[in-house]
Amino acid sequence: MRDATVRKTRWWIYVMGLGYIIAGCNHFINPRFYETIMPPYIPAQLLMIYISGVAEVLCGVFIVPTKTRKLAAWALILLLVAIFPANIQMAINYVKRDDPNLWIALARLPLQLPLIWAAWKCT
Repeated sequence: MRDATVRKTRWWIYVMGLGYIIAGCNHFINPRFYETIMPPYIPAQLLMIYISGVAEVLCGVFIVPTKTRKLAAWALILLLVAIFPANIQMAINYVKRDDPNLWIALARLPLQLPLIWAAWKCT
């Protein structure tokens, strides 16, 4: 039974790592999307988009090895908290535009909690 649990956990960590690597790379592929959801009070927005992209990629890479997993998990928790204002701004923007995809922006808000929980489980 323990082997199945270890395999399941290992599989989930690989999926989580790959997800963050893909999300981080998207900051460089599609920075315009992130510019549109940046709260206006954030300075050097494009730089912040690139920094958060690098952070996501690094966290995705370092969540996989056991030796770096705990540090990467804590970094992910901090990152998820730091980017939460952008998710709020996205919802605000969608409300202002009467965007039919508002439900996506609203769904992203509580999604942060299971992402933080998954990272915390890696600590």
